[in-house]
Amino acid sequence: MKTFQDLIADNLKSVNEVFPWDLKKVMTNPSRPLLVDIREPYEFEALHIEGSMNVPRGVLEPACDYGYDETKPDLVNARDKDVVVICRSGHRSVLAAYTMQQMGFQSVKSLKTGVKGWNDYELPLKDRRGQSVDVDEANAVLTPHLKPEQIPPSKRVGF
Repeated sequence: MKTFQDLIADNLKSVNEVFPWDLKKVMTNPSRPLLVDIREPYEFEALHIEGSMNVPRGVLEPACDYGYDETKPDLVNARDKDVVVICRSGHRSVLAAYTMQQMGFQSVKSLKTGVKGWNDYELPLKDRRGQSVDVDEANAVLTPHLKPEQIPPSKRVGF
């Protein structure tokens, strides 16, 4: 049986990553990459990289093709363009980038460290209203809030 981390490690063999500071540099180019944030809508609305498109991981495949309610024409037509896939920590984006490669995307990368790393580097984030999100507020949103039952039994203290 493979764990989530095993799947990520397996797919990283085929997926290129880009660091937040390198992405920030290329975002000013006229041929900037298409930014695809695959987090859930509530995550995206709380904070996101300006100019990114929200395509939740659960609807990624139909969003990448014509003929579906979820179709995103800008995404469908980006198979030969630079695409950067974004998630909270850079894990889900690896799996999504791998899937997109299988669907014919030629230049897709995962944002290493995700939105969390972007924020750690103090790069700007926006909320659903387009307002800037404070670095500390973003950090609070991006920090996992695990319930006891979500922690491996071997690491639970006092239960």
